[in-house]
Amino acid sequence: MTPPAHALLHWYDRHRRTLPWRCTEGEAPDPYRVWLSEIMLQQTTVKAVGPYYLRFVERFPTVQALASAPRDDVLAAWAGLGYYSRARNLHACAQAVAALGSFPRTVEGLRALPGIGAYTAAAVAAIAFGVPVVPVDGNVERVTARLYNVQDPLPAARKTLAQLASGLNTDAPARARPSDFAQALFDLGSSLCSPRQPACGLCPWQGVCEGYAQGTAATLPRKAPKAERPVRYGVHFMVMDRAGNVLLRKRPETGLLAAMTELPGTEWRATPWTEAEALAHAPVAAQWSNAGAVKHVFTHFTLNVVVYAAQVERFSNQDVGEGFLLPAAQTKTASLPSIMQKCMSTGYNFLHRA
Repeated sequence: MTPPAHALLHWYDRHRRTLPWRCTEGEAPDPYRVWLSEIMLQQTTVKAVGPYYLRFVERFPTVQALASAPRDDVLAAWAGLGYYSRARNLHACAQAVAALGSFPRTVEGLRALPGIGAYTAAAVAAIAFGVPVVPVDGNVERVTARLYNVQDPLPAARKTLAQLASGLNTDAPARARPSDFAQALFDLGSSLCSPRQPACGLCPWQGVCEGYAQGTAATLPRKAPKAERPVRYGVHFMVMDRAGNVLLRKRPETGLLAAMTELPGTEWRATPWTEAEALAHAPVAAQWSNAGAVKHVFTHFTLNVVVYAAQVERFSNQDVGEGFLLPAAQTKTASLPSIMQKCMSTGYNFLHRA
């Protein structure tokens, strides 16, 4: 049975969230802002995204502004938000859209752009262009699993849930308001149909929810046990001269944190580094001190980093090598990922206590 779209839309009209990227009632959605918010929200919470989004659109107010900006400026604006391949794809996508003259208005056209997958294409098509499709994110998966009492665990159940979700908008009211219907599903999943302790008593679809009827809603969707996250170990070096310049370098163009800025250091491996091993990788000859340890959790592993810090009188050209110098006061505007921001802070604080 298809849940009544009119009930969900009536609830949404009264309880819709106010979000920085969401247009006001009666205003036409801006495809650039819809797309940007959807990319930012991948693997990231609404609360975390809000401040980044506002700063980002102030700096890059249009897709043309983003396309014409240097990639390093885009990476710097993204620094700290994580999953940095999104920033590189964002810039490439903006350039592709600028070359086209505008965003494609179909799911197929959007999917052809760099960094846009099935979900993002559906979300932009539905919200920005009124295409009657159901974007399936984690919120919609959860709503669907509960509506149809799907007991199979994720990720194996993902295909089934996508097929069921695709039929949620068959009612005429949903087809008439594709943008609102998609956002209503997101809001329902983020509020009443939350992961823990769903507020079933307030839900506009309670009467047709099989999970509620069977008393299983709070346990759905089921998830297969996660494999234990492996641990890796690394060492990074924070060295600063008397003028306050810090030695930095760029990471390779491919791989984890590609093209981002980092402190010089070792590879990240499965076993800890001894001090002798670590100092063999020091970028300059100096009086190095152990400044402390930093822990950072990536999606697929946990990284433990020991930070060594030192101060030198000045850097020679040989010391800088293929890296570059940046005043410590300007590192906050560099494309430093979160792990490197932690390492920088640890080293900087140590040097200023010494």
